[in-house]
Amino acid sequence: MKMYELYVSQIQRYPLLTSEDEKALAEKITAGEKHAVTTLVNSNLRLVVSVANKFRRTYKISVMDLIQEGNLGLMAAAEKFSSSFNTRFSTYAYPWILQYMLRFVHNKTGMIAIPQRKEEVLRRLSSIQSEYTQVTGKEASSAELSKYLGISETEISDALTYLYSYTSLDAECNEDGSGTIGDLIPDFTYEPEKRYFSEIARKNIQKLVNQLPEKERYVIAGRYNFEGKVHAPTLRELGLSLGVSAETIRQTEIKALKRIKKAVDETRIELYTA
Repeated sequence: MKMYELYVSQIQRYPLLTSEDEKALAEKITAGEKHAVTTLVNSNLRLVVSVANKFRRTYKISVMDLIQEGNLGLMAAAEKFSSSFNTRFSTYAYPWILQYMLRFVHNKTGMIAIPQRKEEVLRRLSSIQSEYTQVTGKEASSAELSKYLGISETEISDALTYLYSYTSLDAECNEDGSGTIGDLIPDFTYEPEKRYFSEIARKNIQKLVNQLPEKERYVIAGRYNFEGKVHAPTLRELGLSLGVSAETIRQTEIKALKRIKKAVDETRIELYTA
């Protein structure tokens, strides 16, 4: 049996509560009795499953993850429930469950993280704006939104700064499909001048090294890893390959570098370094 089916089967053993049962538990919760919270939660676990299944049809998210988040909202609601609310617990708990699930879905699917408070304001703004437009045929002003939501215009303006949209870099931007959004983004990492001068420097250095005696040329090529090996040979490894000591290799390297410096001074060859 799958985990979801097993879970649903297990929570069936908790009895549903009447309105009187909920009021009695609410009084115990107010008195600080923890077991009353547990009883209230257990008897309403099926409500969380019902809400999770609605999300399940819209988002490709694990239903058990949704249920887990919804249960956190259910517990938060149970701890705050009071008989003075004059409402069934399911009615009071529903917004709590929904809030926890929506936050989880947003964190899993949103491209950019937005503070929870701002996310809630944006969601309410979107809902009110949509309803207002359908009724009046125009968009609501900040003052009107402030009145409907009961928050200041400053808070509305601040929340709106978190709005964002995104599109694929592969999205076509020309009617004939010859270009994409990515083609319009400049590549500031590509510097043709720098690449040109670096290529000249590489060729000039190689030319100078090729003029060295064979042994010195071998040592310089090894010490500066001209072949781009993962592991550049050490003085000892070069010495072993030539049958000499590591100190001899070091002295050979010094001698080769002096030859290169002298050649640069005499020929005034350009060693571009960008």
